[in-house]
Amino acid sequence: MTDPMLVLTSFIAFVHGTLRHSIPNNRTTEHDRGAVSIEQVLWYAAAAVSVAVVATIIWSQIRTTASTPVQSPSAP
Repeated sequence: MTDPMLVLTSFIAFVHGTLRHSIPNNRTTEHDRGAVSIEQVLWYAAAAVSVAVVATIIWSQIRTTASTPVQSPSAP
């Protein structure tokens, strides 16, 4: 018995390939779209900076919590 996801994936790939080649003036099949735009670079840089800021905040909270002394339990 065949895997349904495999059949669905191959059908989608077949339809996509057929439609991609049937559209006139489709430049993606003839030429590469080129280098990454500056907008994409800025988005990735902004995402990297925001991840670094969030990681720094979380790490400082962890260090603050870890540096507090643990009180020994006292006997009644």
